[in-house]
Amino acid sequence: MTEPVPHDPIPASALAFLLNADPVLAGIIERVGEIEVPREPDLWWSLVDAIVSQQLSVAAAATILARLRALGTPEVPPPPQVLIAAPDDDLRALGLSRAKVSYVKDLAAKWLDSTLQPERIPTLPDEDVIAHLVRVKGIGRWTAEMALIFCLGRPDVLPVDDLGLQVAVQNAYGLPERPRRDRIAAQGEAWRPFRTAASLYLWRSRRLGGP
Repeated sequence: MTEPVPHDPIPASALAFLLNADPVLAGIIERVGEIEVPREPDLWWSLVDAIVSQQLSVAAAATILARLRALGTPEVPPPPQVLIAAPDDDLRALGLSRAKVSYVKDLAAKWLDSTLQPERIPTLPDEDVIAHLVRVKGIGRWTAEMALIFCLGRPDVLPVDDLGLQVAVQNAYGLPERPRRDRIAAQGEAWRPFRTAASLYLWRSRRLGGP
């Protein structure tokens, strides 16, 4: 996902827990230092961002998102009504693939017809949020987990299918190959109920060349 503007600090309680729960992760936390969580408070736009960002570099996704964002006002991104009414060719001209045009329009349609019940989503448990969001074409578990982390601010999300997280775990724990999702899930049991913070620190560790 492209990085939103607002940022929230990692709670001190999460850091204290993780420092005591896992010596490897504790070393990463000490090396990385304090970090903040980028946050997109608008769930609709967070999901558009997540769809656009799939399989793209951060820079490429940011360019396309800026073009899409310009369809709204300076203060508010374009609402579902605007994107669903936009001609497909116009959205393609902004850089969206044909598939992503269909994904964004399906999201807009399901947002407007209450299939997603967006007003309820912030009140639902994590797995129920995921079950709601994967009803949209082009949104899988990973995309829903990104919304849980970077929009809804859920503290205990572990996106085991994320390639960057897999590589970070491999480097941190000296594994001979990239770990499978069940290996990461098992390791993550030590990080509950703060697996989001653990994931963020592991992601950030890659910027430093590993632990």
